[in-house]
Amino acid sequence: MNTVKNLKVIFLIILAASNSYAQDIQQKIKNIVDSTYAADPKAVGFALYVEAPDQNLSFNYAVGYSNRETKQKLTADQPVLIASTTKPYVAATILRLVEKGRLDINQPLKKYLTPKSDQVLSTAGYHTNSITLKHLLSHTSGIRDYVDEGYFKFIGEHSQHAWTREEQIARAAGLGKPLSDPGEGFHYADINFVLLTEVIESVTHQPYYKTMRKLLGYEKRGLKVTRFAKFENAPENIASQAHQYWDQFGWDTYNLDPSWDLYGGGGIVTNVKEMAMFFQQLFNGKIIKNKNVLAQMTTDVPPNLEINYCLGIRKIKYAGLLGYNHGGGLGTDAVYIPQLNASIAVVALEAGHRPAAVEISKKIAALLNSNK
Repeated sequence: MNTVKNLKVIFLIILAASNSYAQDIQQKIKNIVDSTYAADPKAVGFALYVEAPDQNLSFNYAVGYSNRETKQKLTADQPVLIASTTKPYVAATILRLVEKGRLDINQPLKKYLTPKSDQVLSTAGYHTNSITLKHLLSHTSGIRDYVDEGYFKFIGEHSQHAWTREEQIARAAGLGKPLSDPGEGFHYADINFVLLTEVIESVTHQPYYKTMRKLLGYEKRGLKVTRFAKFENAPENIASQAHQYWDQFGWDTYNLDPSWDLYGGGGIVTNVKEMAMFFQQLFNGKIIKNKNVLAQMTTDVPPNLEINYCLGIRKIKYAGLLGYNHGGGLGTDAVYIPQLNASIAVVALEAGHRPAAVEISKKIAALLNSNK
């Protein structure tokens, strides 16, 4: 009987210590976010989620406003447009098709394009038989992007224009000759991932966003909020989408037709928890289960170019630790850190303050590392 009592006492002591640790680290994370916001209130608001199962930590927090006009307080569960943080989801979908034996990323783009897209690109001087899916995934296709100063100017003047994917492909093709031969240079461009959604549709004969939902297993993975803007309705009984601002252009995303960034270069709406959970599950082999296929996502492409971009993911250092990362132009940043088996997702609601969101992630990574 005394042995049972002793075990109970030991268990309670361990539990109390664990709770104390969790409260301590959560408070430290709050302090990091609060101090960043105090020094940078023009960021409008910050929301974050930290998933670190080895440290028994699942924690979200928000500070600031989801609407700076009405001063509505921001909550961590509010969805946001994640812009280019969408790209890892598209890349993962392509690799799921590889895993299922339906694609080979070394195959030429021409095989999967609509005749119209192929003609538009070919007329502009692109050799679609030489550009592979891997070139698109790694931004080494040499295709010029449709996103430039003129694009942003047009959006500002025509905020409700409903862009089509075909328009964006045509705009990219019309901006000049190729930037480089395929595989010979790195040029980050949304057009690469816009074309990948056309590839997805060519293979599956379904809208890309429906295929992504199915192949990435949103429901099975607990991604209840995650959806593509405009094409998929928001679920009932979830928090309202936060306003996001880009003061450089005078934008409030509520006033823009989301088609300007919708077809794979961006387009996903989700919250920081589901961003972090997606990264955590992806890099723990819960979504792409074939380890060799998953490994391609974080393998340098190509090895002779000094770039940190692989297949829809960047490799950068967070507090000296390797991280698998992607950010988005609307203030989002998500990272998985293998050494910590932890994922961190942060959003700054004013797009120009994304560097502050990245710094929050780096400070949290250092904190988690110090508590290992």
